[in-house]
Parts: sequence; structure tokens; C-alpha cells
Amino acid sequence: SLRSFTALWKLPVALMFRPRYAENVTVLEGGTAQISCRLQNYDGSIVVIQNPRRQTLFFNGTRALKDDRFQMVLFTPRLVRITLTNVSVSDEGGYFCQLYTDDTHHQVATLSVSVPPDTPTVEVKQEAVEGGEVELTCLSPRSKPPATLRWIRDRREIPGVVSQQENGKTVSVSSTIRLPVERKDNGAAVSCEASHPALGGQKRVRHYRLDVYFAPTVRIIPPPGILREGDSLSLTCSITGNPLPRDVQWTRINDTLPERAEISGPTLQVARLSQSHNGTYLCQAQNNYGRAADHYTLLVPPSPLTHSSPSLHPSLPSWSQSPPLNPGAVIETHSAVPYAVIGGVLALLVFTIICVLIVTVWCSVRQKGSYLTHEASGLDEHGEVQEAFLNGNDASQGKKEYLL
Repeated sequence: SLRSFTALWKLPVALMFRPRYAENVTVLEGGTAQISCRLQNYDGSIVVIQNPRRQTLFFNGTRALKDDRFQMVLFTPRLVRITLTNVSVSDEGGYFCQLYTDDTHHQVATLSVSVPPDTPTVEVKQEAVEGGEVELTCLSPRSKPPATLRWIRDRREIPGVVSQQENGKTVSVSSTIRLPVERKDNGAAVSCEASHPALGGQKRVRHYRLDVYFAPTVRIIPPPGILREGDSLSLTCSITGNPLPRDVQWTRINDTLPERAEISGPTLQVARLSQSHNGTYLCQAQNNYGRAADHYTLLVPPSPLTHSSPSLHPSLPSWSQSPPLNPGAVIETHSAVPYAVIGGVLALLVFTIICVLIVTVWCSVRQKGSYLTHEASGLDEHGEVQEAFLNGNDASQGKKEYLL
């Protein structure tokens, strides 16, 4: 935490002429270090403080190196203290405090600089396409000691392949994972966490949302209710896809769009519908990963006809007047089929009976005419017999038989 950081920055580096111990201090990069030199039996001799490159910082209380980051804050016969602000890794090493007397005494204390990681970054090697894999790399470019990286998705750790590379006194750490992706993974959250001893239990976290590319899907949202002539048609094309298609194409199969058609983005509107607008309307959209389409069939029934009184059309029977068409006409026609069949059968039966009666009458008339003909013929023969008897014809002329 910040409080622990401040405590680390202010830890002194103790340099004693007759040391009983050597103190190593760790300071966060960018913080402030206090370097103290404790004196014993100081007799006014020269005190020299040097940096790890053995450059003299202070000669007694006088600045020797032009580096404003170093300040002499205390110089007494018992204690000499300097401060170093904005500490960097280049300031690491041993600091010398020397007392030039008959016997030169010195003490060295080691200053260590800890570099906590910044919030890591996430890099994508190649774009994620539906049905493929995505490769993600979490990178902490600079830390000391090396940071620890972990991948988290849905509160579960995803093992990654870790690699390190030294950059001078700091280390670059990366962790790479490969994930199979589908369109449902688009927008899914994954996180990379960086932990480090200098963070005091806290973590630097980078959140990342998967960007999965996939072909579009298209669905036409139909209007509610039944459309009739004079109504307005409004069709909305609902489109998904990544990237989302910008252009939406409206067409009518085997025909052109109506003159009154207006297109506003994914919406098609047609005012004052008529039967000439009937047809199948097609909505199409595409992106770099595919194309999709959906269709809607418009069927506008004709306007209802006005029913007229039978007295206005005396020449037409009531059954010959066509009823008005409506969306339920198909169902009504289907339900009237059995009655039409029964009527046809009855008509055929009546016709058959009439034909039988006609044939019967015709046969009866013909038979009566034949009888009258035979009767007339019998009368003629009877006359001839009477004439033969009256003329007295004998039997020698031949024998004739007559039928009376």
C-alpha cells in the first residue's frame, strides 16, 4: 500500500566507521532514500561520501557532484545524513562513507531499487474469427524483480506460457494463451493480473474483451395484424454481425420495388398498399465474413365489394352474386366444398331420372304406332277375302289362305 511505500522510501542506509552490522535497504523506484553515516569519536577529520561509481558526492558538508537529487540534510559530530530523491535503478549499489584520519575507516551500505510493474498490456497476434482460435499475450515490459502474471476468465485461471527477457537491471515478462472462439464469445471478458512484492498484496489488472468476427444474420420483423388495401407497410431488417454491416439492400424478387417505397437504413416503408405491391421482399446484408438474407411475402387481398339488394338486380339469382373477398375467404371456400359435391350429385340424379322418363315415353309411343300399323294391314287383307268370295273364284285357280 502507499503507507508501506512511504516507509520503504524513508528507511536509512547506516554507514558506521566501526560497523557492527551492514544494512541493505530497498527503495521503490521514484521514491526517496535516506543515507545516514554514524560517527564515533569524531575528531574533525574529513568526511567523504561517494556513490557506487566512486564519485564523491559530498566533501564534509560541501557538494562535490552536481546532482541536485542529493541533498545534505544533517552534518553533526555524531551523524551525517543525505537524501536521494527520484531514485532510479541506476542509483543501485554500495554507498561509501569514509573518514580520513591516521587510519582511514569506511563503511559500505547497499541500496536496492524495486521496480513495480505498471498495468500490463494485452496484445492480439491475429484477429479472432468464429470457429478459430485467438492468441492473447499479456505483457509487463518492466519490473524488478520479475512480476508474476496470471490470466483469469470467469474467476478461473487460464494457464499461459510465460517468458522473460532482461532489459538491463529490469525484466520484461509475458504470458501467452490460446482460446477457441465462437460468436457467443464476442464481448467475453478476460483479465491479466500482475502481482509484485512491491505492491503490498495489490494487483495491477488489465481487462480485455474478446472481439470475435463472424458473418451476419438477418431477420425481417413483420408488421402486426392483417394488411389491406390502403394500409402502410413497414418492414424492419434486424441484423447482427461483427463487424456490423453498414449497407442493407432491399429488393423485390422478380420485380422492382414500388415507386412509393422509402428505405431508411434497415427499414422499408410502402404507403397506401394495393395488390400491385404483392410479392416477396428480400433483405440482404454482408460483411467481410459472409452474407445473409431474409424474405417476407406480401399478399394484399382486394377491397371488399359492396353488397347490393336483390331487388336492384332481378335478373341475377342471389346465388350468382359473388361475396366480397377477405382473408378468411380461403377457409370459407374450403368449408363449402362438401355442399357443392352434394349439389352436383343431386343434379346428376335428377338429370338421370328425367332421361329415363323421356326414354320410357318414347318407347311407349313407338310401340303404339306399330300396333296401329298391323291393324290397318289386317283390314286390307279382310277386304280382299270378301272380294274373292263375291267374285266366285274356284279352287282351281289356286288355294289361298286369308287371315281374317
